[in-house]
Amino acid sequence: MPVNETLANYGDWLYGAAALVYVFAMVLYTTEQAFTRKAKRSEQAEAKVLVGAGAPAEVADTPKIGRLEEQPGRGRADRAGRMAVALTVLGALLHLTSIVLRGVATGRAPWGNMYEYGAATMFVAVVTWLVLVRKFDVRRLGAFVLTPVVILMFLGGTALYTAAAPVQPALQSYWLVIHVAAAILSSGLFLVPGVVSVLYLVRVKHDANPAKFARLGPRLPVADALDRLAYRTTIFAFPIYTFGIICGAIWAEAAWGRFWGWDPKETVAFVAWVVYAGYLHSRATAGWRGTRAAVINSVAFGMVVFNLFFINLVIAGLHSYAK
Repeated sequence: MPVNETLANYGDWLYGAAALVYVFAMVLYTTEQAFTRKAKRSEQAEAKVLVGAGAPAEVADTPKIGRLEEQPGRGRADRAGRMAVALTVLGALLHLTSIVLRGVATGRAPWGNMYEYGAATMFVAVVTWLVLVRKFDVRRLGAFVLTPVVILMFLGGTALYTAAAPVQPALQSYWLVIHVAAAILSSGLFLVPGVVSVLYLVRVKHDANPAKFARLGPRLPVADALDRLAYRTTIFAFPIYTFGIICGAIWAEAAWGRFWGWDPKETVAFVAWVVYAGYLHSRATAGWRGTRAAVINSVAFGMVVFNLFFINLVIAGLHSYAK
């Protein structure tokens, strides 16, 4: 099937537009953090004044729920946060449209090379983030989640960019849709708990010693909330990742005559699976919750990123055609 160059170009333009919208959203998430901290400082200062004036400490510490809208810092923070979420939704719509146009232009699943795979993975990460924002009070983490998304999209659109074209014969299989789609879903889902686990370690270090990460630590949610968020997202992504590895083995048997050959990408994917399994086991065991579990989860996500970039781009293997 010939490639529709017009649709492919529109898809590339929308990809760049989505990345730019994510940058603006990231700035607004950062703005929300800045004004939220100022509002908290204002509340603390007001409480000190009340105590100094003779008011009981418990009265001074009571949240001024009825006056939240009157606090300039809190109002600005909330507006910036809502605008950031709206821009993230807009970016996700542009992002999805770019992926669909690439698929229509080529007449195949739009994840046949590193550029397309990265675009789809980052889209899943953004959608995962939007779902978590709707269900949990974690909007302040938006800048930290979008930062790796923007960086990886920039790399994808520059160093890894591939013009729209038919895939190589080895990829012309229905397993391209099943196996690679499962890998995309799990990798995009893993990005969010990977970032959250790193932030958990920062928060724990700050709680133990307020002098460490003095600027970043107070802006993060409490450590327990970060721990639960990372665990719940990972436990949802892990079965999809497992399904993707199984599908890859079946495809390998059909294409290469063996289920497993210890190809570099297969090996690292399996090692990452073992580490994620260790994280879920350690997180479910009371003695290994918290810092140890967060370290394991961070290492597992690092291996996923390593497998995505270093193995595909540097080490030669049976998966090298996916560059």
